[in-house]
Amino acid sequence: MPDKSSIKQQIVISGVGGQGVLFVTRLLAEAAILKGLRVFTSETHGMAQRGGTVLSHLKAGAFSSPLIRAGNADGLLALKANSMAQHGYYLKPGTWAVVNSSQGITADADVSAYIVDAERLAKQIQNPKSVNLILLGFALATASAKTENNLFCQMEDVETVLGLRMAKNKKMLDDAVKALEAGFNSVK
Repeated sequence: MPDKSSIKQQIVISGVGGQGVLFVTRLLAEAAILKGLRVFTSETHGMAQRGGTVLSHLKAGAFSSPLIRAGNADGLLALKANSMAQHGYYLKPGTWAVVNSSQGITADADVSAYIVDAERLAKQIQNPKSVNLILLGFALATASAKTENNLFCQMEDVETVLGLRMAKNKKMLDDAVKALEAGFNSVK
C-alpha cells in the first residue's frame, strides 16, 4: 500500500434505491478517514424510493471538489449489471469495475471488469439485503490481489468501520461481516 500522501482515488458506486449504495459509500468514506485521508462524497438519488438510479461519487486523497468527471474514475462498484452500461463512461482507461451480475457483461477493452453474482451469494448466506456488502467484499479481495489500481483501503479497514458503526447491535454486525467475507472469499 502506498503512503497516504500519494493516494488519490475516485470511485463511482451505482445501483438502485434500496440496495445500499449510500451505505457502501459511507463505509468507504469512513475507512478513508480512519486512514487519515481527505475524503469527498456526493450522491444523486432523486427517484431512489421507487427503484430509481442511485449514483454516488467518492474521492479519497487530495481533491478539491466532490464530483467525478466522465473518464476520470479509478473504479466502479456496480450493484446492478446495467449500472456498467449506464455509468461505465466515468471510468478512465486502465481501471476496474466490479459488477453484480449472474451473466457476463460488456465492458470497454481497456477496463478490467470483475463479475460476482452477489444476489446468489446473499441467498446462500440467507441475507438477501446484503448484496452491497458482498460486492464490496469482492472488490476488496479483487483489489488486494492486484499490484496496480488497488483500493485505498483493505478488508480490515472496512471491518473496523462496521465494528464502530454497529457496536451496539452484535447480530447486525455479525451479519454484515459475514456478508463482507462471503464476497471476499468468493474471489477465485
